[in-house]
Amino acid sequence: MRKVPYFFVLIITILLEGCSTHSQLIEPEFAVVRTFFATDRNLTGKTKPGEMFGVERSKLTYGTCDVSIPRDHRMGKLESPSIWRLQFREEPSKHVVLLSTWINSKDKYFTDLAAMVNSAQTRSAFIFVHGYNVTFEEAARRTAQISYDLGFEGASVFYSWPSQGTIPAYTIDEQNIEWSQAHLRAFLVDFFVHSEAQNVYLIAHSMGNRALTRVVASLLTDKPLLRERLKEVILMAPDIDADVFKRDIAPALANSNRPTTLYASSKDLALAASKKVHGNPRAGDSGQGLVIVSGIETIDATAVDTSLLGHSYPKDESSVLSDIFNLIRNGLRPDQRFRLSPIDTEAGRYWKFKQ
Repeated sequence: MRKVPYFFVLIITILLEGCSTHSQLIEPEFAVVRTFFATDRNLTGKTKPGEMFGVERSKLTYGTCDVSIPRDHRMGKLESPSIWRLQFREEPSKHVVLLSTWINSKDKYFTDLAAMVNSAQTRSAFIFVHGYNVTFEEAARRTAQISYDLGFEGASVFYSWPSQGTIPAYTIDEQNIEWSQAHLRAFLVDFFVHSEAQNVYLIAHSMGNRALTRVVASLLTDKPLLRERLKEVILMAPDIDADVFKRDIAPALANSNRPTTLYASSKDLALAASKKVHGNPRAGDSGQGLVIVSGIETIDATAVDTSLLGHSYPKDESSVLSDIFNLIRNGLRPDQRFRLSPIDTEAGRYWKFKQ
């Protein structure tokens, strides 16, 4: 993550008193986080940063986004204008705002990405695959917020597939995430070849897990040398049929011998809608349908705030994000993370957040 001043956010006031000179520094009102993206959305021809990509299918496009994070940002929150606060336009000093979107050639993209990776001592990167009902702009903002809140050192990347960004378009999103799977695989292959990242973290939310889990399982089978560089796979409320996940996907992930964490929540609204549509439990459900599979570390996050997953439940806004911080930054497994309690069942062990 790179935080840079955007324009005159640092003001120097020089006061002269006799022969002495004093300087007073005023803190910047916001930081700017640069994220890298790959997308198979169509170009709209519009120039506004959040409207350059639409909801139709297209070839892969590469580029970067700059996103503002306000100085008084709250962890896990995507600050946006609120009519209740008489806020009618975005302000970088108050909101998480997509400031710019730049399209690059594939060669320049990976050259710049490798430079960002190598600027960090850890040579790390994370890739975020968003879920259902998400626009390109929302994906960019969410990725920057995650990067900032984690204090991530390295490159922050998101893959944006052509979600329609509307609640009624669930079945269209289902078709598009399946269509995008081949593009995501091609991107990840190129990423591992050209990014120079030695520590890679893959994160998916909701419907985005459908593509990521299948791609990762096939890649680790076909290209086993990638395993050492893949440090963690994080599945946030996966919108996948629970039985299909346990039978087909979880064993492949577990056999890859790479750490995989699954966060489940009975409060996730997208999962509730999906269960109603399909009639079967989802892999991200908690409660009696909680998925417990050997080799997958399942965390029941129902008791805490899940705003990182795209919905806000104001109990403890930092809990899920803090847990991911300890997972990525400190490399702690569930039994070592102080906010988690182990629960042993006939199916195996899972963990839940302490109340």
